[in-house]
Amino acid sequence: MSITLLYWHWLTLGLILILAELLIPSFTIFWFGLGALLVGVILLIAPEMSLSWQLFLWAIASSGFTFLWFKLLKPRMTDRTKAGLSREAVLGENGQVIAVPLGGKRGRVRFTTPQLGSDEWPFICEQETAVGDRVFIKDVSGNTLIVEKRSN
Repeated sequence: MSITLLYWHWLTLGLILILAELLIPSFTIFWFGLGALLVGVILLIAPEMSLSWQLFLWAIASSGFTFLWFKLLKPRMTDRTKAGLSREAVLGENGQVIAVPLGGKRGRVRFTTPQLGSDEWPFICEQETAVGDRVFIKDVSGNTLIVEKRSN
């Protein structure tokens, strides 16, 4: 008994595997689906390819896509916001004062990269500050940063 797979079999398998990624979020099944889509497209161009070559090509393509994802693409997509990290991760980071503390109200400081999930924070500072001053984080107290004025 001979099994013959046509291009649309591979395209259907690829779509099913990619859609299965929605149910099983491992971001690995996706690459096997992409490999199946590639085999389907190649089979559309060269329909006389044997089943063993189709399976071999699917295994190589799936492995290649998985390797490229985990070794090249995923490491470049790291989260640089420091959200969810402890306060020790942000100590020493510096920002710029955008609103000075006035009469019991806290000032506001803006950072070029988000600190603990936000790029603007209310702050308390023992020294006198002005808009545009550079300050650095000395401590975190609840939802308020305790900062120190950076000496120039």
